[in-house]
Amino acid sequence: MFIDAEGKVLGRLCSYIAKNALLGNEVIVCNIEKCVISGDRRHVIETYLQRRRRGKSPRWGPKYPKRPDLVFRRALRGMLPYKKEKGKKALRRIKVFIGVPEEFKDANFIKLEEFDKSKFKIPKFVTLEEVCRELGWKG
Repeated sequence: MFIDAEGKVLGRLCSYIAKNALLGNEVIVCNIEKCVISGDRRHVIETYLQRRRRGKSPRWGPKYPKRPDLVFRRALRGMLPYKKEKGKKALRRIKVFIGVPEEFKDANFIKLEEFDKSKFKIPKFVTLEEVCRELGWKG
């Protein structure tokens, strides 16, 4: 199952992918940096910055990622029973990419219109790429 995350809401997309992975489907997600998080830009970025600062020690953790693909996987992990065997297997079935890799250029991507940012009544959102740049991602 190939999914294009461009313009899709992060949380809704994560829950859909988590359900499919638990059912045993292989899921490949591309263009993850163009995925959006709903809410006021300043508030969303401040929430992620607080989460990074909250760790007691940078050496021991908890560790929060800066890269968009890893931030997405961290959000996805929260929707899976990742400490149990079925959750670990489901997490391994999910591949997340920044952009579209060459081998998937010709793939038939699923258009999930119900998760699109155009469904917002109030257009307040920030892309995952913008959040990660504020966290220090240089990609």
